[in-house]
Amino acid sequence: MALTGEVKEELARVHVDKVACRKAEVAATLRFSGGLHIISGRIVIEAELDCETASQRLRDAILEVYGHQSDLIVVSAGGIRRNARYVVRVVRDGETLARQTGLLDVRGRPVRGLPPQVVAGGREEIEAAWRGAFLAHGSLTEPGRSTALEVTCPGAEAAMALVGAARRLGISAKSREVRGVDRVVIREGDAIAQLLRAMGARTSLQAWQERRATREVRGTANRLANFDDANLRRSARAAVAASARVERAFEILGEDVPEHLREAGELRLAHREASLEELGQQANPPLTKDAIAGRIRRLLSTADRHASELGIPDTEESLSPELLDE
Repeated sequence: MALTGEVKEELARVHVDKVACRKAEVAATLRFSGGLHIISGRIVIEAELDCETASQRLRDAILEVYGHQSDLIVVSAGGIRRNARYVVRVVRDGETLARQTGLLDVRGRPVRGLPPQVVAGGREEIEAAWRGAFLAHGSLTEPGRSTALEVTCPGAEAAMALVGAARRLGISAKSREVRGVDRVVIREGDAIAQLLRAMGARTSLQAWQERRATREVRGTANRLANFDDANLRRSARAAVAASARVERAFEILGEDVPEHLREAGELRLAHREASLEELGQQANPPLTKDAIAGRIRRLLSTADRHASELGIPDTEESLSPELLDE
């Protein structure tokens, strides 16, 4: 997950002046990183993040934009937790902050999707909301067959809201439930690049695209190598099959074989795994690939006709089922 960490570190340092964008980012970060809890009858806001820089960014925004103090609790790595977690908690002003960020509606009920002011915001606010959601619970896998940008969501409504936000940016995202957890996933490479750019991760985007290009080049090279290997194996099997048929053709025709066809057949038997082009180079004088192939083909067809006239097995009789498939 090194790539995810790089993206989050960069996003946590994106400078934002517009207050509405900072509000949208805070709201999304809180919505996707934990949300509201009731402790001793009071509403407490908790946001659990895996990036220390992101947690400090959230604390700064809560103080500078909304004027509320917050606590930071560090949960050390251990057990099933591979990395430390950072919990930003607002206790005393939790309910006030929840209303200010839109996590509670006017009737005091929790908002299950994204706050209305975020959904109705402009493009910059939508980009900020996606940045907050990714900082809260996003991941980016290395380019390859299973490359994906993914955000784990607190519920289906939040997932659908995030899909709608992506659509407003011209990006196709899908919501799916995996083992009871809702996720928003983007798999198409160009769409991932577009979203990284929109969130502000331009340096990470460049690194991701370089890795993507490297994987594509390596994949193309591997496919070509596999294709060449398959062609070589196919050619070798075809040469072995042709050799077996030539042997049978000589048995059928005996001495009654035109000299030029006999020479081609003997070359095939002498170089059983050689390509037709290589056989032609062994002839005296040298023959083209098509010329040597034509002579061997006429030798076999002549033998097959003679076998049919005599009522005996033709040149394919000695081939195994595997060679017959060639």
